[in-house]
Amino acid sequence: MFFKYDPDTDMLYIELSNAASVESEEVAPGVVLDFDEQNRLVGIEIEDASKLLDLSKLEISALPFAEIIFTKHIPEKV
Repeated sequence: MFFKYDPDTDMLYIELSNAASVESEEVAPGVVLDFDEQNRLVGIEIEDASKLLDLSKLEISALPFAEIIFTKHIPEKV
């Protein structure tokens, strides 16, 4: 599972699988689910994420992680 946040577009994408998305469905305003060929959920896109979610913290409970990787987005200088 991979969380990607783009501050320029204020979009959060939660990648559940690396399978290719072939179909998408907006299930609520600004919330889009992506599905693969077998109709399995592969990702969740949330528009205007900072307005809907507290992006300053991520709470995790009882998940069997083998590894946690933290990366920081460094904006490109124009």
